[in-house]
Amino acid sequence: MTRRHLISIDDLGDEDLRAIVERGARFARGGAAGATPLAGAVVGVYFARTSTRTRTAFSAGTLRLGGRIIAYGPGDLQLNTGETGADTGRVLSRMLDALVARTAGDPAEMREWAAQDRMAVINAMSADEHPTQALTDLTTLLCHFGRIEGLRVLYVGEGNNTAAALALALPRFAGTELELRTPPGYGLAAGVRERAEALAASYGSVLREHHHMDAIPADVDVVYTTRWQTTGTSKPDPDWRSVFAPFQVTARLWADGPKAVFMHDLPAHRGEEVTADVLDGPRSIAFDQAENKMHSAMAVLEWCLG
Repeated sequence: MTRRHLISIDDLGDEDLRAIVERGARFARGGAAGATPLAGAVVGVYFARTSTRTRTAFSAGTLRLGGRIIAYGPGDLQLNTGETGADTGRVLSRMLDALVARTAGDPAEMREWAAQDRMAVINAMSADEHPTQALTDLTTLLCHFGRIEGLRVLYVGEGNNTAAALALALPRFAGTELELRTPPGYGLAAGVRERAEALAASYGSVLREHHHMDAIPADVDVVYTTRWQTTGTSKPDPDWRSVFAPFQVTARLWADGPKAVFMHDLPAHRGEEVTADVLDGPRSIAFDQAENKMHSAMAVLEWCLG
């Protein structure tokens, strides 16, 4: 098997990005039922932070593709006793075919694990980026709309690792528009925004970010939000909730764009980042999006293991 790593969306060329998304959509449609390309493969699943969807998606996806899993909890590896990430990666690579890891820390640790060609390393979320979530989001858009090109997405909420991955992925599809409305002081990291703006200019798409909720764009295709308290993080400002309050997604956002669907990477806190009538309403595809996490994970595993 060929081993390829997925630490960042930037690790994917255009053809690979599209291939993974299209393959995920094919899995979602049942078009590859019964395929077992991971037969004989052993996948390590290491989550140092909590996870419902991503951990289950990669575990179930591995099993559905014929592979086997070894699960590690946050206290299981000798990283906790001082073993270096490089040594951990060298050892695991002699026993595993792939390692799916969530650290919510510096992705440099995953780069250390990936400094070998025997074991694929998949970033299931780090502090700066959640690449497999962006692939899930693109798969969901393709499944729902039949295309990604030309779609208009309004993202409301913190410029967190989910937003960063989306900003690095969506602009690579021509004619798309991604407008981010992020609370002041909680926007995209400067480096991510600059990279995303450069991608948009190169691919003929649009990326904008504002820190207020005035003059919301009308007639968007998608309204997207994430939880305000990102997994594994805390906010230094004790009054942060009052800063975030105007950015709650409510039904009023549909006044000028009734056709828009609602997406959320989950878990959701009803009454905080989104009201219950939106999350549970007829425009919500958030739980289809959650299911697509598994289909997208299967496509990622297939790509990483060749």
